[in-house]
Amino acid sequence: MYRSHILVCGGTGCTSSGSAKVIEALERELAAQGLSEEIKVIRTGCFGLCSVGPIMIVYPDGAFYSGVQTEDIPEIVTEHLLKGRPVKRLLYQETVAEETIKSLDETGFYKKQKRVALRNCGVINPENIEEYIAYDGYEALGKVLTEYTPEQVIQIILDSGLRGRGGAGFPTGLKWKFAAANKADQKYVCCNADEGDPGAFMDRSVLEGDPHAVIEAMAIAGYAIGASQGYVYVRAEYPIAVKRLGIAITQAREYGLLGKNIFGTGFDFDVDIRLGAGAFVCGEETALMTSIEGKRGEPRPRPPFPALKGLFGKPTILNNVETLANVAQIILKGPEWFASMGTEKSKGTKVFALGGKINNTGLVEVPMGTTLREVVEDIGGGIPNGKKFKAAQTGGPSGGCIPEKFLDVPIDFDNLTAIGAMMGSGGLIVMDEDNCMVDIAKFFLEFTVDESCGKCTPCRIGTKRLLELLDKITSGNGTLEDIDKLEELCYYIKNNSLCALGQTAPNPVLSTLKYFRDEYVAHVVEKRCPAGVCKGLLSFEIIADKCKGCTKCARQCPVGAISGTVRQPHVIDKAKCIKCGACMDSCSFKAIVKK
Repeated sequence: MYRSHILVCGGTGCTSSGSAKVIEALERELAAQGLSEEIKVIRTGCFGLCSVGPIMIVYPDGAFYSGVQTEDIPEIVTEHLLKGRPVKRLLYQETVAEETIKSLDETGFYKKQKRVALRNCGVINPENIEEYIAYDGYEALGKVLTEYTPEQVIQIILDSGLRGRGGAGFPTGLKWKFAAANKADQKYVCCNADEGDPGAFMDRSVLEGDPHAVIEAMAIAGYAIGASQGYVYVRAEYPIAVKRLGIAITQAREYGLLGKNIFGTGFDFDVDIRLGAGAFVCGEETALMTSIEGKRGEPRPRPPFPALKGLFGKPTILNNVETLANVAQIILKGPEWFASMGTEKSKGTKVFALGGKINNTGLVEVPMGTTLREVVEDIGGGIPNGKKFKAAQTGGPSGGCIPEKFLDVPIDFDNLTAIGAMMGSGGLIVMDEDNCMVDIAKFFLEFTVDESCGKCTPCRIGTKRLLELLDKITSGNGTLEDIDKLEELCYYIKNNSLCALGQTAPNPVLSTLKYFRDEYVAHVVEKRCPAGVCKGLLSFEIIADKCKGCTKCARQCPVGAISGTVRQPHVIDKAKCIKCGACMDSCSFKAIVKK
């Protein structure tokens, strides 16, 4: 028996901040103090609050340490673990009370969250199947195989209202029903863990923190549609997720929870991993299946849909990681429980990867219908440096930008679509007044152009022409006619592209045109970038009355574009200036402005 357990985040975010070295230092210090038999160190998945990693929680006290460094370990061990005095300077500040340590559930980041897909992340050791089993793991699979028919399982998922968390929100139960109705000698269950959106890391975090939840759900899906083989398609750029998923599959086989005759019911099901090379288009279901087959990842025309003719030409269902992470809990707690959360047409919760200009970057899970304002201001902690909220981008390169006037719109599939955005997989990037919306549209389009597979002309050529028009506008050479061309071309690409990559690629352009058209007009009419971002339209000037002649800006300029003598106002040679901003950053008197 251990008197204390120390949970340290082993997700990618905290690992990149040095949590592996913190764990090593902690284990060494515990051994040196003779505490290795009394205190157990557990490497978990993501806690969600990525902005303050590396994160460590000491139980049973519930002390939540943030930003822990290796040099802090001796103090934590000596003061907290030996003397019982938590090190307050290292505690997450919202949990510090005068006499006690407040629960994480009381903090702004966590109190409005409802964890279903993330329920075990940061709670269990993802490399130990017994810890998953201790939290009702594989109980849902046993219940399904011994108490329900496949038709009853599908009906439960239908009744729950679960919709796919990977994109357009297609009803999960309906997808399973279609595949179950098609007879074949072999069927497949595929899990989409490709997750290619910039700024998205929801699925990766679930696989890193709770891989068995996905494996169990795939087995349940296999039983429901009559499949015996599953594949998890995960990008090779997720090494921690791939490693833990592999360990979980091996353990499940050893425990008889994958393979032949599961639970002695005669049901056979196994799961294998297939690695993707990081192609964004392979997030599209038919391109993903083509890649699993060992071919170049390109989409196929539909119909036929995968439920009839998918992987290797056989009936196949494809769900993403987050969708599957809800399945076992729906079976155990009932469809009514899941349907009680969310809105009328969007049930349950949604995981978002919160990033950009926000104080609390990280992973959040909220009931559908939570407003964007609650996510940004209450959970995300607002915009840093007193800046004003400008927009939020949801759905990545396939989504749209949501302006401030929609901050109080409840987030669900239909509401986001109605305002020109989309849920997508769940990336949510916040932008402030310093962001140029034309530049944002250009950023996402550059990504799409690079990721287009090239199979269809509207996407291959059309997105390049869109990018050329945006380049022309941001460089100061655009015209009002170019804005009209931009819009016309967007609709052509949407209506004629083969797959969802091309069909949704114009969304960032269309949404910014809709809500921030004045910025496009300023670029082409006034030859000015209102946010001061687009270099082609920028110029730096020194305000003579404010310049003290300290020469600091001249010394920082990499191309010698600033001249002047000591204690005399300086001047910028605009012909030489490369618009790097080094002069403005170095000026202590705010004498340099960009226009």
